[in-house]
Amino acid sequence: MISLKKYLDSDFAGRALDDEPDANGTLPAALSAYGSALLEMGNASIDACPGLGDGLKQGLAKLGESLSAAVPRKVIETIDKNVQQQLQDWGRSTARHYQEKTCEVKDLLLVMAQTAQSVGSRDQRCAGRMNEVTDRLKAIASLEDLTEIRASIVKSAAELKTSIDRMAEEGKAAVDQLRKQVSTYEAKLEAAEELASRDPLTRVRSRLYVESQIERRVKAPGPFCVAIVDIDGFKRVNDQLGHLVGDDLLKQFAAELRSVCRSTDTIGRWGGDEFLLLLDCGLDEATAQTDRVRKWVCGSYTVQSASGPTKLDLHASIGLAERAPNETMKDLLARADAAMYHQKAGSRSAAQR
Repeated sequence: MISLKKYLDSDFAGRALDDEPDANGTLPAALSAYGSALLEMGNASIDACPGLGDGLKQGLAKLGESLSAAVPRKVIETIDKNVQQQLQDWGRSTARHYQEKTCEVKDLLLVMAQTAQSVGSRDQRCAGRMNEVTDRLKAIASLEDLTEIRASIVKSAAELKTSIDRMAEEGKAAVDQLRKQVSTYEAKLEAAEELASRDPLTRVRSRLYVESQIERRVKAPGPFCVAIVDIDGFKRVNDQLGHLVGDDLLKQFAAELRSVCRSTDTIGRWGGDEFLLLLDCGLDEATAQTDRVRKWVCGSYTVQSASGPTKLDLHASIGLAERAPNETMKDLLARADAAMYHQKAGSRSAAQR
């Protein structure tokens, strides 16, 4: 991350911070750009490490919102140092996180290798016992005393049964141990996959997950639709109330989406204030569902701002498209996106009349 210190040490920035006129507005522009860079870095950290990125994003967003040309130089320098420290701490935490995941994979491979070695050693021992019994049975053939023959056969059969029982017991124990270890790592893998498939902020599905589901539908027969839901005027919320309040609003909006959508619908965050719905049905049914979504998720929301509880009247534009024969995912999403912007433009025109 580029530090502000070099800029603040310049004569031009120094004059601006000493209350001298900044004719070109360079300092506010630089601070605004720095704040935007912090926000984008927070978003990138979530993509890089979903499990740890949300904390960094919130921390950087809070620091970015406290930047202002009216803030004294020492405060800006302190904010800059805090940014550098947060990035360093996050980098170390992320490195440890992935190191732990690597160690878990190594442990699993080690368990499997040890189990294979144990099974191999067991088979070698059993093979040795089998050879001993076989040699004894061959020796019996040269005996002439029936009593001695009978006793040798009974002894050999007992040893053979013992060897087979022990082999089965050891094999079962080894397999049970391996199954237990694999089950543990399988649960960890499923938890990691579930985490990766979720948007860290809103807890709906991630963009990558929804795209993979759309690709599946494209390759399979049967109708389906996609809808892109965009919150109208969301940028004003971030600009006027701050990004942390905007994040809270996104969480509430996503929760309302989950409550109104059906169990067969897939809900994902497309990016920013846009959400994506995957509907396994034809256009008529999908239209009825998006109308229901618009009715229930739009309306009054309450967020906690710096001045206390603030009520917002929220509206959304929804673009819907049914997949056409031989249409690619990219083209389908482009049609849904165009339909969403068409509806947004219509809403703006209606508001201006």
